Amino acid sequence: MTSRIVQTTPIEGQKPGTSGLRKKTAVFRTPGYLENFVQCIFDGTGGAAGKTYVVGGDGRFFNREATRTIIRMAAANGAAGLIVGQNGILSTPAASNLIRKYKTDGGIILSASHNPGGENGDFGVKFNAANGGPAPEKITDAIFAKTLEIKEYKIAEEGAGDIGTLGSFTVGDCKVDVIDSVDDYETLMQELFDFDAISTLFAGGFRICFDAMHAVTGPYATRILEGTLGAPKGSVINAVPSPDFGGGHPDPNPVWAEELVAIMGDDDAPDFGAASDGDGDRNMIMGKGAFVSPSDSLALLTAYAHLAPAYSGKLVGVARSMPTSQAVDLVAERMGIPCFETPTGWKFFGNLLDAGKATLCGEESAGTGSNHIREKDGLWAVLLWLNILARDGRDIVQLRADHWRSFGRNYYSRHDYEEIPTEAAEALMTALRMRLADLPGTTVAGMQVSTADDFAYRDPVDRSLTEHQGVRIVFTDGSRFVMRLSGTGTQGATLRVYLERFVDRSGDHMQDVQVALSPVIAAADTLAEITKHTGRSGADVIT
Repeated sequence: MTSRIVQTTPIEGQKPGTSGLRKKTAVFRTPGYLENFVQCIFDGTGGAAGKTYVVGGDGRFFNREATRTIIRMAAANGAAGLIVGQNGILSTPAASNLIRKYKTDGGIILSASHNPGGENGDFGVKFNAANGGPAPEKITDAIFAKTLEIKEYKIAEEGAGDIGTLGSFTVGDCKVDVIDSVDDYETLMQELFDFDAISTLFAGGFRICFDAMHAVTGPYATRILEGTLGAPKGSVINAVPSPDFGGGHPDPNPVWAEELVAIMGDDDAPDFGAASDGDGDRNMIMGKGAFVSPSDSLALLTAYAHLAPAYSGKLVGVARSMPTSQAVDLVAERMGIPCFETPTGWKFFGNLLDAGKATLCGEESAGTGSNHIREKDGLWAVLLWLNILARDGRDIVQLRADHWRSFGRNYYSRHDYEEIPTEAAEALMTALRMRLADLPGTTVAGMQVSTADDFAYRDPVDRSLTEHQGVRIVFTDGSRFVMRLSGTGTQGATLRVYLERFVDRSGDHMQDVQVALSPVIAAADTLAEITKHTGRSGADVIT
């Protein structure tokens, strides 16, 4: 093998966010842009010599070309081996499983998650560590430091081989194994869940609609749900991955998964509806005419996880991101297990999972998972729900209603203000932070403030401190709102406003969510002066 050393210079803006580096696809296709960042991944993690990596992505535009580039660069940097999904395809959960199962030194995942794809869409690259989880800050900081000083990258002159055919080939001394993208993941799911019970459920006439949103979970869901478990053919819709996700937005929520919402609202709706996102790590759950919020889903899965073989009597604790509703806290308290509150970003769950302090984890942004891997996992959540329904006997709407009668309801919603000029978004957050000390005891929109702070997290495992993770305003009746700037977009800033109001067991659990939250919404807009800072009269997306 002949390697080429290419002289280069640092490229501005290559700082990884909570889920790697995300930019417009056109930016990643700029000569040297991808190569610079991949070289910095290798250099920032001690070099690639002698190491083995998993490589794959969600199939969005540029996925295949980027995979081939990474193969050539890994070989030139001395990597011993690569495990590559056929055609460069791997869901993020499947990649995490492969890293853990085959004890590789990490993985490079090509995805911008739920962001739109296509030539004019978004692209992303992230490094997952040897535990299978997103790289912690100490690693992403080291990678970023290398982007500021890079002078050259290495790449093999020869091609990357045939990644469309199962089997092995070599690039220089680097062995590349091209594997079936679904096999190992399906094996893991069979170890976790009662497939016989789920198969019996389907055999009894239970119907499901799983919307793969033209994204990576299509092949996984089709093989497992329709093939192995026996769901009727056609239960998986939009099942063929597309480079531009069928021209849609692969974000599993009621706004973007409108086809599924329409199906589940029909008079002849299936018994269960679900969707997953671009790279397969998020999920949306529905019953007939009913959306189950991610926060409620986490609480319900925690309450009934014992019905699945892998979790029966084995829940040691749960964890949720700080903006996620406090519904799961109530379940954990009754179960007598700890509930950890972390910053947003799945990497913060990794230490808790590795240390055996938590079994289930979840985020309000449609991510749930467990200690089976170190990523959130959309299809896993669907299978756990099916396992619960198969063993419990109630339908999903009744199960949710009974849960609210037992625990009360945490009305919850997220309002997103997208592509705000960064300076305006930062000015809003700065102004709100400056007022925090004076807010307790004041009344706004008829609600009295109890506490106000800027969330900081002391990791209970390694004692690291992560600060400025979102402003929290809590009212005396237990209602609250949280504001933070998201790091998942590629243009400007996204202001996320999380709104929550608790209604106890005897209260009205059937109100319209936005109506129930109206006092909290008014208080948030008044205190943060959202309209003044953003020029927006309302949120762009409400979920």
